[in-house]
Amino acid sequence: MTDDNEEWLDFVVANRNPMSQMHDFDIVEGPVADDKVQNRINDFLEGEISKENFLQELIYHEETHQVCFCTLKSLLTLKSIDKFPISKFGRIGESVLEKLMIDLNIDENKATDVFYSSKTFADLSDKSAELYEKSWQEIYEMLKKELQADL
Repeated sequence: MTDDNEEWLDFVVANRNPMSQMHDFDIVEGPVADDKVQNRINDFLEGEISKENFLQELIYHEETHQVCFCTLKSLLTLKSIDKFPISKFGRIGESVLEKLMIDLNIDENKATDVFYSSKTFADLSDKSAELYEKSWQEIYEMLKKELQADL
């Protein structure tokens, strides 16, 4: 792991705590708390190991890396490399998120979680399905049906 392990741990712990304020970064990049590390974080949170012991163990952990796009704004900065119409895709996403927030009375973070973890989004992301050719309203109707089926 990096020399900034304590700062990293504090950040990860803060973002695992539903009572703490989430960050407001558009993009977060850094080491991944995989299952093994997450289990030890849980031990730390439950007071079973000290911060110092956790950080010492982390030195021997093989690092993995992630880039997390946390907001729609950050996702819209991505550029297509295979002629996928990302600008239309982005406009669909913006409209769907706005409608989700209004209809479900949820904030942008929750709407983003709902949309980007849906089968509808996975289908929309599949270039061969060509769903990006549909209107955002049609995509939203697909998402609503999916969400109702999940209830």
